[in-house]
Amino acid sequence: QLLSLLYLTSAINIFFIMLKQITTCSHTVSRRACLTNFAPKSSSRFLSDVVPGVGRGKTSTGLVGLAVDQDAIPKIIEKYAALLEKAKAMPETAEYRINIEKICNHRINAATANPDDPEKVEEIINCGQVEEIVEQADDEMTVMNMYLKNRWWEHVEEVDIEFEPAQTEGGDHGDVEWDGSDEKK
Repeated sequence: QLLSLLYLTSAINIFFIMLKQITTCSHTVSRRACLTNFAPKSSSRFLSDVVPGVGRGKTSTGLVGLAVDQDAIPKIIEKYAALLEKAKAMPETAEYRINIEKICNHRINAATANPDDPEKVEEIINCGQVEEIVEQADDEMTVMNMYLKNRWWEHVEEVDIEFEPAQTEGGDHGDVEWDGSDEKK
């Protein structure tokens, strides 16, 4: 029992040392780097390739109703490739097709360049967690199906916009006084 108690105390001490070093680690360094680079060498038997809360060790998205998906990056590539393929049914000049192709290519490139680093994919795409990005692809497929079914690109008309801002030599900008007073002219 004494030996078990010693192991437990040692493990608790190592945990608190690692916790202290992780909390002092810069936010620009990933948590995995903090754990593997700053953990005491004697604690290496407690560390594995899976770090809780990071990458494959992620246990929660922190979002209600959105489960962790360990295969999110391959799904991103697959789903956005399907969107690109489906977009070919629209004319090349359709603005929706042009924009969706840019988005899909950007997200596919981010995922293929970082297949084992979901945090990097999230950083590059900058639209949430990888699980959210997979859901965004599903939502976009729903929108695209409606767009194709209703042939909405045929309903877009050119609109002439006339814009002539009032410019006077005195810098008259309507009822805004730029000298700090709020009085109207």
